[in-house]
Amino acid sequence: MLSIEKHSDLLGKAQSIKKRFLGMYKAANAGHVGCSLSCAEMMTITRFGWMDDKDEVVLSKGHAAAVLYSTLAEEGILSDADIATFYKNDTYLAAHPPANKIKRIPFATGSLGHGLGLAAGFGLAAKLKKNNKQVFCITSDGEINEGSTWEAALFIAHHQLTNVVWLVDRNRLQGFGRTEDVMKLDPLDKKLEAFGFEVFEADGHDFDSLDSTYRNYRASGAAKPLAIICNTVKGNGWKEFEDQVDCHYLPMKDEHYDAVISEIDLVHNTCLARLAAN
Repeated sequence: MLSIEKHSDLLGKAQSIKKRFLGMYKAANAGHVGCSLSCAEMMTITRFGWMDDKDEVVLSKGHAAAVLYSTLAEEGILSDADIATFYKNDTYLAAHPPANKIKRIPFATGSLGHGLGLAAGFGLAAKLKKNNKQVFCITSDGEINEGSTWEAALFIAHHQLTNVVWLVDRNRLQGFGRTEDVMKLDPLDKKLEAFGFEVFEADGHDFDSLDSTYRNYRASGAAKPLAIICNTVKGNGWKEFEDQVDCHYLPMKDEHYDAVISEIDLVHNTCLARLAAN
């Protein structure tokens, strides 16, 4: 379990990251808010809990680019001036991550289904070089519809790329509706196990749940690569459109923005109080 100090630090970083990207979306009058809200904790703990400088993260669900940009700003790689260019003409902070423009963004993503294959290439290169680089790949659940994702999964398992950690943002919504209505994925855990992965489920909004899953896997010395099905809520915190397809597309009005910020602050303070009580 995370120490109180580390847990508090992650909570603070997640709050800051969320507030920053919500401000970015609001200023740009842009959609895809729900996509970033569902994976904010996953990105936070990956960058500030698990990764070293040598490691890589591939955000395959590139339509959540704002959470990546905000995390890089939290890390000090992007400045406030950079963040202010989001969605503007001539910006590097476009709707989907660019390639070879910003440190820590190795690949352009957003054409869904490619990220896991890119992460697999990183993982194989590290294995051949016999270094201890880890590669973290965050995919949506909807992009598991793509055959290229399953090809990458087979490749990772075949080459026993235990240096690749696959995190599935399992919010059960995609652009056209609920994943189980568009193209049924369940039982996803059994399918990934059949492809050769050690599969665990975690609460994708809970740092202790995510961290204990990852640490227990590493401590076990498992020979199979890791896939974590992170159960999340799309638009987490945007109560009016939480767990609705609308949060994938709609920009925020003033009242929406104010309500989400208030909810983020409330959840943050509640979590801190719970930590203090323990």
